[in-house]
Amino acid sequence: MKTSIRQISQITGFSIATVSNALNGKKGVNKETAEKILKVAKAHGYLSERKITNINFVICKKSGDIISDTPFFSALIEGVEMESRKCGYRTVIQKLDQSSVEYESILEGILNDGASGILLLATELSEEDIKDFERAVSPLVIVDSWYTKSKFDAVLINNTDSVTAAVEYLIGKGHREIGYLKSQLRIKNFTYRAQGYRRALLQRRIPINEEFQVKLTPTTEGAYRDMDSYLRTSPKLPTAFVADNDIIALAAIKALKQHGYKVPQDISVIGFDDLPFCNISSPSLTTVRVFKQDMGRLAVRKLIDRIQNGVGINTKTEIGTEFIERDSVCELKKSNGG
Repeated sequence: MKTSIRQISQITGFSIATVSNALNGKKGVNKETAEKILKVAKAHGYLSERKITNINFVICKKSGDIISDTPFFSALIEGVEMESRKCGYRTVIQKLDQSSVEYESILEGILNDGASGILLLATELSEEDIKDFERAVSPLVIVDSWYTKSKFDAVLINNTDSVTAAVEYLIGKGHREIGYLKSQLRIKNFTYRAQGYRRALLQRRIPINEEFQVKLTPTTEGAYRDMDSYLRTSPKLPTAFVADNDIIALAAIKALKQHGYKVPQDISVIGFDDLPFCNISSPSLTTVRVFKQDMGRLAVRKLIDRIQNGVGINTKTEIGTEFIERDSVCELKKSNGG
């Protein structure tokens, strides 16, 4: 016999209206009351009997400097929407801003919505931030990040291997002085990419020169401004840079050119993401292509598997990338060493 809202009301002592509002994630029910009701509902199998019809794609902003209206996230959302529709689910796009006064109330609504599975875009989030989502009553899959202590499945980019391959490409072109254009704002993706950079150099026994690590604001204007300021100090430069992403790479190229450097003749640059304007920049940008739509589609399939089959071991799925060779890297005369 299925558990009813009336029975949950009798067990908890709260009114039918309060129970209904709590189970549907509506406003007006305080946090403690909602948690008591949901605990009873879970224990009596009520939530597992409800049909999940929506996929709630939650865009969680912490700083907002990384997650913005760029083609990267637009393509990711397209992949989510296409796969959800194909599988018979409705996509709901929901923005969650940690700086908003409504953050807590919106978060509670998301966590208590038993009719929606959750895809959490966690690009900007830390391990501590993820703890807020452990109270979700519906299955949840993390997108574009990974947390070792988290109980959730995750779908993300193979960041480390991708940058290792990019640095290996530069080494193959004769470069030994290879720098890194590093976002001042550190997120998991950038940390993994920096690990790939360091790993490639260490494996080839090439010294890592900290002078070649340039910290830039991860926006078009900010990265250009910071690179311009850096170049005004007349620093010793490497023969090549790898960047945390395309936005930083292209802004740095603009600054380099305005300071009289030729790209790639004087300095080679590699980006990451393969945003649409990389192909029309001058020079066109050598970069790492991320299959953004595929990542969105795979995340949906992973979530639906959780919805249909319940809990199991948590998994980390890394999406492979493709190295895109264009015009922003030149070949140097190879030395006998390395």
